[in-house]
Amino acid sequence: MPDIPDLQFHDSHSIPQLGFGIWQVPPEIAADAVQSALETGYRLIDGAYLYLNEAGLGEGLRRSGVPREDVFITTKVWNNEQGRDKARASVERSLKTIGVDQLDLVLIHWPVPSQDLYVETWRAFVEMRDEGLMRSIGVSNFNADHLERIIGETGEVPVLNQIELNPELQQPEMRAVNASHNIVTQAWTPLGNGRSFDADAIRAVSERTGKSPAQVIIRWHLQLGNAVIPRSVKLARQAENLDVFDFTITDAEMADISRLDVGLRTGPDPSVFKEM
Repeated sequence: MPDIPDLQFHDSHSIPQLGFGIWQVPPEIAADAVQSALETGYRLIDGAYLYLNEAGLGEGLRRSGVPREDVFITTKVWNNEQGRDKARASVERSLKTIGVDQLDLVLIHWPVPSQDLYVETWRAFVEMRDEGLMRSIGVSNFNADHLERIIGETGEVPVLNQIELNPELQQPEMRAVNASHNIVTQAWTPLGNGRSFDADAIRAVSERTGKSPAQVIIRWHLQLGNAVIPRSVKLARQAENLDVFDFTITDAEMADISRLDVGLRTGPDPSVFKEM
């Protein structure tokens, strides 16, 4: 079983650097996927209410036999549940659906600046954290202006900002903003839907190390200091995605991969996204 490093939060807690994401995992197989991931060695499960598979997350955890205290569980509050009362109801529902007494991390899923509720939601997160509903609080898809506003108006700094990040969308400016506040950067869609698998910079590392393009990209994230949450429902692929701690990408290779950045998103722009 791999020894996955932890990344330290500024609130004294920490998170496994490499975890298992359950976005787009069908509810009917979520329990099996989570169980196999935990049995393979993952200790971070990244979920969200929107994914509609939190019951499977909890069932997979219980089936795995891995003690609750050894598993880091993240969930998120969706856009139409922002605001003090709705955010609390969302968190309480996730606790009940997953079947745990406390969540390790809860994120605001998107800022949705058009509805102007993310500061109020963040204040609710602070209250719920202080009450013990979750240990740590963070955000997802926040741009620099969104971060500066919640920090400026509340004095509370998120421990983590989960953003779209892969070789074709490397977001160096946003990573630098996060780092300036001691906020962990976590990458969603970390493999970029495979768009850079055939890039020369990725293939060169793959051929030198004997690792797959996916493994090379996951290793690239780790060496950048990102937390990363790849997803697969296939046991062999889950194991492959964890097998990334026995090789290193050289500085020259990292520089070559940095040139793949073209700013191409697979998901929406956080400054305008407002889906409810």
